[in-house]
Amino acid sequence: MRFFRLLRILFVGLRFGLAEFLPGCARLRCCRSRQPRGVRLRRALETLGPIFVKFGQMLSTRRDLIPTDIADELAQLQDNVPPFPAAQAQAILRDAYGADATTVFAQFENVPIASASVAQVHFATLADGKPVAVKILRPGISAVIAKDLALLDMAAMLLEKLWADGKRLRPREVVAEFGRHLHNELDLMLEAANCSQLRRNFADGRLLRVPEVYWDACREQVMVMERMSGTPISQVARLRERGVDIPQLARDGVEIFFTQVFRDSFFHADMHPGNIFVADDGRYIALDFGIMGTLTDTDKHYLARNFLAFFRRDYREVARAHIESGWVPKDTPQGEFENAIRAACEPIFDKPLKDISFGRVLLRLFQTSRRFGVVIQPQLVMLQKTLLNIEGLGRELDPELDLWKTAKPYLERWMSEQLGWRAIAQSLREEAPHWGKILPQLPRLLHDRRDDLRLLTTQLQTLEKHQQRRNKLLLWGIAAAILFALAQIGMLIVLTM
Repeated sequence: MRFFRLLRILFVGLRFGLAEFLPGCARLRCCRSRQPRGVRLRRALETLGPIFVKFGQMLSTRRDLIPTDIADELAQLQDNVPPFPAAQAQAILRDAYGADATTVFAQFENVPIASASVAQVHFATLADGKPVAVKILRPGISAVIAKDLALLDMAAMLLEKLWADGKRLRPREVVAEFGRHLHNELDLMLEAANCSQLRRNFADGRLLRVPEVYWDACREQVMVMERMSGTPISQVARLRERGVDIPQLARDGVEIFFTQVFRDSFFHADMHPGNIFVADDGRYIALDFGIMGTLTDTDKHYLARNFLAFFRRDYREVARAHIESGWVPKDTPQGEFENAIRAACEPIFDKPLKDISFGRVLLRLFQTSRRFGVVIQPQLVMLQKTLLNIEGLGRELDPELDLWKTAKPYLERWMSEQLGWRAIAQSLREEAPHWGKILPQLPRLLHDRRDDLRLLTTQLQTLEKHQQRRNKLLLWGIAAAILFALAQIGMLIVLTM
């Protein structure tokens, strides 16, 4: 099956003339279509399925890495994938509810408002009159994703065996992490739970609005949520017409990202422009919660330490943090590693986003990591992907945005909360319920421990006495052996006289 899928990928590439994207093949085109290269690439990705569509979505935000004509065309993948027929949508609803959709919805619009790689969204009205958005999984999508993930795993396995850096980059673990998040997208009950969690995290609604989930109407293949209205964040001109402060919007986006990562350890990991709207009052509206990332406290600490040191241009601290975290071998020469990081990162400071080529920086950092044996952290792959999305959005909104100055105060405050008196106070508040439960039991616990200590002391004393006896016996044995040896020597001397 994998072989046939690989053949299909090659066939689609030839059909849409994608050979010209290969190095040294710029003039080669194996199809008769005269469509622009961006259109052909978009159509090929749509034909190949959801994983390839998601790859195109990410590329569309990286206008510093790909030509503008291709980026503009791939941007259509964000919310304009060809929809599946309304009859199939109705069939999925009947299967999910065990009855006709009219038992749940007073009105249902057959024409989808948005269509993406894994699901599409229809507007509807609940029986009680609430306007909602209904997300429905694409039919047969699970089988397609399973095949593509199997193919990616095979490619990763070959990469590990045939490429010198394969094991260090841990591609199979990266593919497994990507696959886990993709499988989560196929259960809309999980997505609904993600949405609900993010809504609680930003309950004040100051920067971010998250739709309410209507649980009674949700199923594994159907998610029903509050209908949200706003302007796609990619339509910057329209946002300006509505009076939205674009530079402030860009700064708010940075704050939202770092709040999700460092305060909540729970972040939206699919932040391409098709998933983000802006309300007329300038607040962000989050949509599509299928891919969410999480971080451990250890990951957060080392990330914050690295970010903060990076913003302060303290490359020695960056190198030390990498070594202490185990991301590079313990015997790595810290001075050499520090100099390599400085050479890669120093050129981008004091520049707005429009003048920074993150593509070149990432390439230089990759070369540095290969030289020093940096171990890729699979659990951070989603965060790295999200960072690319954030940087792409920031570039679109405000090319003059100073990412470093915007993020630095937030990280300094967070580190202070983690390591200062606030952290101690927070830790005491979190541990108070446990102490409240343990304190009344302390007298009994101390009494039990005292009895245990007495028993242990008695056992140790008995063991010590036995050990002393064994030592004495051993000394007597050694002395007897010496005397016996001396006697034998004496006899030999007498016999030889």
